[in-house]
Amino acid sequence: MDFLPLRPTPAQLTWQRDGLGVFFHVGVNTFAGVEWSDGTLPASSFNPSDLDADEWVRTARDLGARYVVLTAKHHDGFCLWPTATTDYSVASSPWRDGKGDLVAEVADAARRHGVKLGLYLSPWDRHAPEYDDPARYDEFYLRQLRELCTNYGELYELWFDGAGSAGREYDWESIGALIDELQPGAMVFNMGPATIRWVGNEDGLAADPVHYVTTSTDLNNYDEDVLETAEARYLPPECDVSLRRGWFWQEGEEPKSLAHLLAIHDRSIGLGANLLLNIPPDPRGRIDPEDAARVAEFAAALEARFGSPTEGTVRQEGNSVRIDLGGEQTFDHIELVERLEDGQRVSAHRVLHEGGTVLASGGTIGIRRIHRLEQPVRAAELRVELEGDSPVLEAARVHDATGAPVPDADIAYRATTERPDAA
Repeated sequence: MDFLPLRPTPAQLTWQRDGLGVFFHVGVNTFAGVEWSDGTLPASSFNPSDLDADEWVRTARDLGARYVVLTAKHHDGFCLWPTATTDYSVASSPWRDGKGDLVAEVADAARRHGVKLGLYLSPWDRHAPEYDDPARYDEFYLRQLRELCTNYGELYELWFDGAGSAGREYDWESIGALIDELQPGAMVFNMGPATIRWVGNEDGLAADPVHYVTTSTDLNNYDEDVLETAEARYLPPECDVSLRRGWFWQEGEEPKSLAHLLAIHDRSIGLGANLLLNIPPDPRGRIDPEDAARVAEFAAALEARFGSPTEGTVRQEGNSVRIDLGGEQTFDHIELVERLEDGQRVSAHRVLHEGGTVLASGGTIGIRRIHRLEQPVRAAELRVELEGDSPVLEAARVHDATGAPVPDADIAYRATTERPDAA
């Protein structure tokens, strides 16, 4: 594609800089052992015995996530808040004696822990009888969206999943107007008035180059529909992936290995995309102890790799950049940051050691580009050669991760074949 230096909004740049979010998939599916249900599971089946939304958000915060996204309504239509639009909600469940509001509990926990809140509201609804009448359903959906955008404070992201919506048109003009009215700062995921897009797989993997400007996005993981836009837009990608095989907690599943998670990090955040890691609460409403242990292990490994960076001084002349490290440093990771206020402009780059040895190379840089070196290097200065239309390198830093866990490079570049069952 042509390299188009369209400019991001300040809100898009803030979202990109945050980088890491955590997904919480929970609902009636959690109690039925399925990934997708058809809207017939009884509301009474939602009955977590020890729900602790504070634990969920603390787990995300301790991982380093800056935002969380809760599945307020999945494709089955079950609502995690006491909506006035349907009785298929927590108000019809025995949880909290029918007086609970899980969206409110997660929102309150997010505020306590300084984490930003996003909400997932599936356009596809397999329970609502209104869905068969597009005009009636558009009105129904707008009422649900208005409740979520009004009652839970500032929202950071609104997640519109394209699954089940191939060939279906929603009233995106009205949806966009409502968002502009009530949550103008929220990032909108992938559909309608989108400001961010899906990376195109559920493995958490981006690929080099990662372009932020596009004229099309994939709709979902289950059909070949692609959304085309009339004009190119700045739409940075989000990589969503589950800690486990499936999106909802299921008995007998295990979390991905540390090596796999680190590889996902390298192929998402490390390539300039955002990462949204799903950590599904179990039927108690708690984080599974095995999952919690793996997430803590992942957080410790990220801290060991990136917790004590050495900031370089950037001196740029044309497309050549000198990075002064302030004296001899030993490092095995190089992190580059492009200036994006005037748009993404770097199309390719090389990092050279003293004497001209190429240490790393690639395509785009974007909001961040992390290179893991095969062996530690010692240097006081680096040179970065940029290609593109007036590219500007904003920052550079190196990291010494000697002794920290290192992912299997084969995992990083192998898209898994795992797919949640569409039950």
